[in-house]
Amino acid sequence: MKLSVVIPVYNEERTVTAILDRVVRAKLPEKIATLEVVVVDDASTDATPQRLDAYQLPPDAARPTTLVVRRHEKNAGKAAALATGFALTTGDIVLVQDADLEYDPADYPVLLQPILDGKAEVVYGSRFLSGPHRVLFFWHYVGNKILTTLSNMFTDLNLSDMETCYKVFTREVKEKLRITSKRFGFEPEFTARVARMRVRIYEVPISYHGRTYAEGKKIGWKDGFEAIWCILKYNLWAR
Repeated sequence: MKLSVVIPVYNEERTVTAILDRVVRAKLPEKIATLEVVVVDDASTDATPQRLDAYQLPPDAARPTTLVVRRHEKNAGKAAALATGFALTTGDIVLVQDADLEYDPADYPVLLQPILDGKAEVVYGSRFLSGPHRVLFFWHYVGNKILTTLSNMFTDLNLSDMETCYKVFTREVKEKLRITSKRFGFEPEFTARVARMRVRIYEVPISYHGRTYAEGKKIGWKDGFEAIWCILKYNLWAR
């Protein structure tokens, strides 16, 4: 089987090389024979494009690996970058990975196992199911819980962490998936769409190493209001 890891990137010159190294060296289940890494640079204005141009796959990659890099000419947002990346994937399983080192590719085995065991078509990696995590912002935690609860009310799912980066799904789900949001609306839109597919969804615990704003964290309170709008939009009106 082939695993496709999609990495949206925007102004991550400090971390993009490190995350690529971690992804290609990550321990993978035996059923995963090859790895495809798809990076979409969402019109970064720092040295991210140069870091990507200079990147060479390390000789100690865990699996035979191909690297695909695309660049948006204009900044379109995380969800738009993911939609571009999904269209480029050729793997049996697709995994979403952020470029900021908050999420650890060491968690790939636990994320992939429910799909490999034939128990799920979609897996969420939850930051709130007892995995180790950096202690940071109380109000971000509260905001995540509010957004997840609101999403669950519309989708009738019992997720603990709808806003997590780690979402893993089969090629069959990808082929049915349509993403129309742009910035940080991907999480509620993806959740609304897979809920309507009636596929089997699992959650697994992951580690989380959150950043402060001084360290480059981008999401803010305005994105929380956008997420509320997207929960309403993609559950009530958009199809």
